[in-house]
Amino acid sequence: MTSSNQTRDRIFAELMLPGDFVFDEKVANVFEDMINRSVPGYSTIIAMIGVLAERYCQENTTIYDLGCSLGGATFAAAYQVSCSDYSIVAVDNSPAMIDKLQHRLATEPGQRDHIQCRCEDISATEISNASVIVLNFSLQFIPLAQRHQLLEKIFEGLNPGGILIISEKILFPDDSLNRLFSDLYHNFKESRGYSQLEISQKRAALENILIPETLNTHRSRLATIGFRSFDVWFQCFNFASMVAFR
Repeated sequence: MTSSNQTRDRIFAELMLPGDFVFDEKVANVFEDMINRSVPGYSTIIAMIGVLAERYCQENTTIYDLGCSLGGATFAAAYQVSCSDYSIVAVDNSPAMIDKLQHRLATEPGQRDHIQCRCEDISATEISNASVIVLNFSLQFIPLAQRHQLLEKIFEGLNPGGILIISEKILFPDDSLNRLFSDLYHNFKESRGYSQLEISQKRAALENILIPETLNTHRSRLATIGFRSFDVWFQCFNFASMVAFR
């Protein structure tokens, strides 16, 4: 349900001209409500990213939240990690998202020492001395041709024993499973208060920029790059969160 401090997502409630989805100020203003009503299990994923960060963060290292949006994973890690000397680099290419994240940081001074915000494309982010790297529903927005290179850079910047957490919308090799989970997902969105018009218009807006892949594609690519182990730790319908070990 939408809490009292969240602005209700009504972006696609009225008939509108076709266009690609943009992470602008309108989306940033309703993002917390949008993501919680659009991704089944999102709050569980965020909470467990904090738990995983606490387990695998190493002293004198960096946690990267790549495609951080409003910093859900960033703050989940910051609240959980017990290392005395570490930093979090939160990166997003949306100025509106970073502005809101910086405003939140200003209201939580206890976290300022650990968290650094960067407004840049994650493909341009320099990664080094990392113990935990998070791609929470952000890899799916990277062009297919650029994903391998990004993940190679992540692998090179991740310390031995470190982890990569990837949350994504996924495809299934079997068309009947794709139809089933797509239908169940649309039912889920209706149950959270979205109309057929909202669901249809948002799907059309995301069609050209959110490109999902199968779990086997993720698995084989990460193995080719050099990650020693990979598996899914959470899945609901066609959404999954995965962990890979350096």
